[in-house]
Amino acid sequence: MRTMVVWVPDWPALVHQGELAEAARGGGEPSPALAVFDKGVVLACTPAARALGVRRGMRRRDAQSRCPDLVVCDHRPEADARAFEQVVTTLEELSPGVAPLRPGLCALSVPERYYGGEPEAVAVMAEHLVGLGVWDVRFGIADGVFVAELAARRAPAQDSVIVAPGGNVDFLRDLPVEVLEVPAPAGPAAPGLDLVTVLRRLGIRRVGEFAALPAPDVLARFGAHGALMHRWSRGEEVRRISRRTPPPELVASVAFEPALERADAVVFSARQTVEDFVRRLDAAGLVCSTLRIEVDAEVAGEPRVSSRLWRHPRWFGSVDVLDRVRWQLSAAPPGGPVVAVRCVPVEVEPLGKHAESLFGGGPDDQVERSVARVQALVGPEGVRSVGVQGGRGPSDRRLSAAWGERPVAQRPRDRPWPGSVPPPAPATVFAEPAPAQVVGAEGMPVSVSGRGALSGRPARFRAGVDAAWQPVAAWAGPWPVDEHWWDEAAARRVARFQVVGVDGSAWLMVVENGHWWTEARYD
Repeated sequence: MRTMVVWVPDWPALVHQGELAEAARGGGEPSPALAVFDKGVVLACTPAARALGVRRGMRRRDAQSRCPDLVVCDHRPEADARAFEQVVTTLEELSPGVAPLRPGLCALSVPERYYGGEPEAVAVMAEHLVGLGVWDVRFGIADGVFVAELAARRAPAQDSVIVAPGGNVDFLRDLPVEVLEVPAPAGPAAPGLDLVTVLRRLGIRRVGEFAALPAPDVLARFGAHGALMHRWSRGEEVRRISRRTPPPELVASVAFEPALERADAVVFSARQTVEDFVRRLDAAGLVCSTLRIEVDAEVAGEPRVSSRLWRHPRWFGSVDVLDRVRWQLSAAPPGGPVVAVRCVPVEVEPLGKHAESLFGGGPDDQVERSVARVQALVGPEGVRSVGVQGGRGPSDRRLSAAWGERPVAQRPRDRPWPGSVPPPAPATVFAEPAPAQVVGAEGMPVSVSGRGALSGRPARFRAGVDAAWQPVAAWAGPWPVDEHWWDEAAARRVARFQVVGVDGSAWLMVVENGHWWTEARYD
């Protein structure tokens, strides 16, 4: 199969350069010499940096010694992939079935019949990508992805190198063996094995010389990875293009003519559109767990757009979406007549991931319906669900969200939290810590030094200003915490204790700046 590979050199550097140019708009031109580093090594650089001697694989110190004005950027794979999505979408409009290989590189079948030939197809795609702002784009066409990629890497900007049908072997014969360093889909080579280095030590300098070796000997000496490279050197394509399926158009929009002023009228008029929106998701085998609702309104004759992101712990049904529209209009009135409402699915997942168990989810469904009816009466913020997130103190670990929204943790639970209190967690966490007192046997207040040393053993305490004094039956601590020491305004140094009274009550207390407070109670 004839395959076209589209390559944009130094794509990570191009993305960073575009971001800097956007940020510097109106305030001068950003430096053209830029390099993207991954683990201290140059991953990509701009042509201006390359002209000054910066090269891929160079250490940061060496790169800056050649270019003192070099702009240093960290590699962000997510941003590269997100930016390359626009290139892939543009190519999909010209030829369906694009397979992204990595940000800056993709493959597709050659649409030669539609455009009148392979050079004509390259010219059309180059024109569209240049119009998109991608000036340095190169094309390679061959019988397979591997040879097409090598051809693209030898093409001039906005041009192509086309390998004739059946000409893979002739194209590869005189290339240096270094081209075999292209990562293999089967994984890296065997530990301790550098295929190119070994081949050069054996006197093999060209791909054709490596292809002439017997296949059984290559497999015995270099393993599966070497055998794969050997097949590629002989022009055999072992990869198939894994074409992505363009996502369906799922955005639902409804316009109102004339504009509507009442929220219930907007919800009633949007009902059919919302039901069709959920029906299309179901037909695609998808469910929406994060939804953005956008409301267009006219305020004093000028358009105004308001939007809000809604999350659902399971997935949105039509009733859920209509409730969110009503709540959004009630909580943040648009200030004028509503012209249109759009439902934009932000996160969609396969329906199978949310399928019910063999015996269904009857009790949970009943609870959700009951809570939803209560929420419809008291408003979206009147009913809340709670959870646990990471943190050192009990108040830091609290996680709360309106019922029907997915709680978003700011601090992950799976990370270490030095200075946190060991389990079990207290059952009651006070909204505001209550003043407390803890004294030693002589009646002097117990304090904690900067090194975590106690001035005396706790003997008596009271958990509130109005609480009675009682002897300490058991205690544990301190657990010192020095938080945000780099921020003078937010810096905090505290020490926590677990204190048990003779009446069996257990408390979580904290001392800060010589003052004791009660944070929580164990039940």
